[in-house]
Amino acid sequence: MTKNHQTVSTRAATLSFCLLITLLACQRKAAPIVPQLPAEAPNIRIDQGGFVGPCEPSIAISPEDPNRVVAGAILDRVYFSEDGGKTWEKNRLQSPYGVYGDPVILADFTGRFYYAHLSNPGGSSFGENWLDRIVVQRSEDGGKTWSEGAFTGLRPPHDQDKHWLAADPRNHHLYITWTEFDKYDSRDPKDHSRILFSKSVDGGLNWSDAIVLSQLEGDCLDGDQTTEGAVPAVGPNGEVYVAWSYNEKIYFDRSLDGGITWLQEDIVVSDQPGGWNFDIPGIYRCNGMPITVADLTDGPHRGTIYVNWSDQRNGVDDTDIWLSASKDGGQSWSKPVRVNDDGPGRQQFFTWMDIDPITGILYFVFYDRRAYDDDRTDVYLAWSADGGKSFTNRRISEQPFVPTKSVFFGDYNDISAYDGHVRPIWTRMEEGSMSVWTALVEMR
Repeated sequence: MTKNHQTVSTRAATLSFCLLITLLACQRKAAPIVPQLPAEAPNIRIDQGGFVGPCEPSIAISPEDPNRVVAGAILDRVYFSEDGGKTWEKNRLQSPYGVYGDPVILADFTGRFYYAHLSNPGGSSFGENWLDRIVVQRSEDGGKTWSEGAFTGLRPPHDQDKHWLAADPRNHHLYITWTEFDKYDSRDPKDHSRILFSKSVDGGLNWSDAIVLSQLEGDCLDGDQTTEGAVPAVGPNGEVYVAWSYNEKIYFDRSLDGGITWLQEDIVVSDQPGGWNFDIPGIYRCNGMPITVADLTDGPHRGTIYVNWSDQRNGVDDTDIWLSASKDGGQSWSKPVRVNDDGPGRQQFFTWMDIDPITGILYFVFYDRRAYDDDRTDVYLAWSADGGKSFTNRRISEQPFVPTKSVFFGDYNDISAYDGHVRPIWTRMEEGSMSVWTALVEMR
């Protein structure tokens, strides 16, 4: 073989080798991009009121059109935006069954919005029919108009409270869980609380008869010994998951057939020291409600279930935010990981979590006092792009506020995320007067 032939052969072999390496590299998945919060996340005031609301805000981004965002707050306030949350219109929700707080906003994957709330068909507080059912109203036009609503859980004389919604992206079924009290606030040891479940297969027009999920019943005092705080989630194959709080523990149940059958014995996710109800200076009352989500993406954490809550395992002056994960359908759970990344001795509370169904990134919103020695309170956003192994924390409120313990501050905030659009929502208090805010967070 001549030298020229050797050179040509060598070059051809080298070129083939490089091409092979390039093809193999292209077949590998690109390294995940860790999102960065932009330099600014403008705060937008959605509403302001007086000494009775707005609070307990809920928010949802439409997967069909992320510019459409709907929010709600107690008792009957509804808001909608058509520009991604930059500007808002507000209205009052009406229903023949009454609208009496605990607003929950859900956007399904068809573009519909749902507003679930407590009932008050008699029109007077603490009347005979107060809290007698859970009502769900539907909007087809981005929150501008709403149906009269349908209901579930009418089981007189029991009281129905603290509900939450989830939607299955495959078949658009809706699932709702909540707490039933034999008699709310009763000290009678014969009265109990339990977790109920119902589903709708026709877009919320009709709901199935409620079934009981929890094996252990609690009392009716809305405290540590009450069975409550159920938030459902849907898995990638139509599984339904739900966790709740009782007796300083977090319990979990699941259905693999769309809510028809459930576990015979609930699973303990974690201890919850301090329980459901704990004291935070300046706050009327505070709970550690557990929030459940599941990863629906095709990424490495597909099918992972996450439960987020707050508790006082590090002391009454050091309430923290926690996350536990399960990769086997909820059968076993990871050791709780602390979400807030500050030092010890400061309060973080009223957490809520969402998972972006496109990116799989977990987002958390919570109140935070790491920067102060008094009751001044900030709002923080945290996120995890590695399945809850590590977290980035950042303050998103532009100014701290000081709450007043004598004024009801609500029981929760909320956050919604879709394809990098993230909209947390929270209550703020100024000298006892409350307002509801969001931040325009773009993690893209």
